[in-house]
Amino acid sequence: MNYGWMIPVVALFSFLLTAILRRYALAKSIIDVPNNRSSHSTPTPRGGGVAIVLAFLAALPFLGGGGQLPWQMLLAVGGSGALVAVVGFIDDHNHIAARWRLLGHFCAAAWALFWIGGLPPLVFFGTSIDLGLAGHILAAVYLVWMLNLYNFMDGIDGIASVEAICACLSACLLYGLSGVESMIWIPLTLAVSVAGFLFWNFPPARIFMGDAGSGFLGVVLGIISLLAAWASAQLFWAWLILLGIFIVDATYTLVHRMIKGDKVYEAHRSHAYQFASRRFGKHLPVTLAVAAINLFWLLPVALAVVLLRLDGLLGVIISYVPLILLAIKFKAGVRELES
Repeated sequence: MNYGWMIPVVALFSFLLTAILRRYALAKSIIDVPNNRSSHSTPTPRGGGVAIVLAFLAALPFLGGGGQLPWQMLLAVGGSGALVAVVGFIDDHNHIAARWRLLGHFCAAAWALFWIGGLPPLVFFGTSIDLGLAGHILAAVYLVWMLNLYNFMDGIDGIASVEAICACLSACLLYGLSGVESMIWIPLTLAVSVAGFLFWNFPPARIFMGDAGSGFLGVVLGIISLLAAWASAQLFWAWLILLGIFIVDATYTLVHRMIKGDKVYEAHRSHAYQFASRRFGKHLPVTLAVAAINLFWLLPVALAVVLLRLDGLLGVIISYVPLILLAIKFKAGVRELES
């Protein structure tokens, strides 16, 4: 079935709903006020990511209507994403203790893995390895980390939206070239849901995404990458490459702070992208740089993995090395006073 009509409808719905949410946030004083841990200087309404959630979830039943996408797939993406969004929405308005928030995240991961069948066998340097139960546990940790790292990386205007759009549209290209065209519709729908919101979030942002939106994007992108793994191990490695900027910056920063003995659960401004935005004095150059790196570095490596049969793990290593060097250059994980 051709779902082409949905693309402008979903984008418009997200756009209009973000405008409504912005007016609501201003009326109810749901404002993100800058503090010493913020990367912005102007009070800005938050919670606009709910528009992404609702636009995407509203489209899912139509994607399943033609029978091309298994309902188990839609249940995995929709159910898990909705749970994470609800937890994030509540946390945006009334703080939830970290342990309960984490429990909700693992429940969402378990739900998704139940419906998609867990982690499929992966190919390491030409050898297919089934990790069994350990693989399913690893997949749950991966999903929880993905949704949290996306929250960590949503710190400057437009960056989380641009990353999601670039990764999703790049994946659509890879799916088309791999002959799995039916899988295109989920990442494409997510991309246009984000695009409607990005109009309001592009630097300088007029509304922020909030935890509901960022956590939702992180877990849905993680689930989509695992769904791709069931179609092709190469596509899973390609997703890890496409999401490399966020994975490397967040993971390198966390590990660096843990080694230094910092309290990793405390808010901070020590991600590479945050240092970069302060160095340039604006968010826009960094957000545009993320798009450029995605399109001109990560996408070509992912294409080599899928089309030229470059080993997936080797492709991840090749793509991540420059990103790690960038993280080091911009002092990711270093306390701001030390930089």
